[in-house]
Amino acid sequence: MNKFKTFLSKLLFIFFIIIIFIFISAKSYSNTMFKNISNSFLRLHIIANSDSTEDQMVKYKIRDAIIEYMSPYFDGVSSKDDALTILNNHINEIYNIALDVASSNGYYYPITVSVGNFYFPTREYDTITLPEGYYDALKIELGESKGQNWWCVMFPSLCILESSDSDFSDDSKKILQENLNSEEYSIISNEKKSVDLKIKFKLIELFENI
Repeated sequence: MNKFKTFLSKLLFIFFIIIIFIFISAKSYSNTMFKNISNSFLRLHIIANSDSTEDQMVKYKIRDAIIEYMSPYFDGVSSKDDALTILNNHINEIYNIALDVASSNGYYYPITVSVGNFYFPTREYDTITLPEGYYDALKIELGESKGQNWWCVMFPSLCILESSDSDFSDDSKKILQENLNSEEYSIISNEKKSVDLKIKFKLIELFENI
């Protein structure tokens, strides 16, 4: 009986070690994957003052003005780091644009413009789905920032050339494929995703919340 208990204890210990090993391996894999994916994107996040029709309209006008202003500077950029540098170099101009658009529409509430690493929920576009987690982004908070969010990807140029956030150009796809390995790109791609890739995507989301 004692031998059986000893054997069972050893078996449970081995099983426990295996579970820990699997957990650590899965977490390491997920963290590495998400880091590589998130490092390939620069996002835009605008939060309206409120959900009123007027505040939402100002939010969209500010969005369009910023995208129009930044479009020439992002043209031909193939590196997220370069895009981030360009964005930081124009942060004051972006703030002034947001302020001018708001005031020209009769709104004089405070506006905060910042570049940092911010949380984003899972977001599905036409051809890719970005897992939730922290991404480098331009964040614009209008007034009390209690209204609905609006976000898109500034790099690659999903929204920098137009205000639609669902289009994914061939150039953007090419940039992503150059910055991500085939497995990383396949995980976020919506094109014929296998069960295996779907599981990997869910693992990334799971471990980003632990």
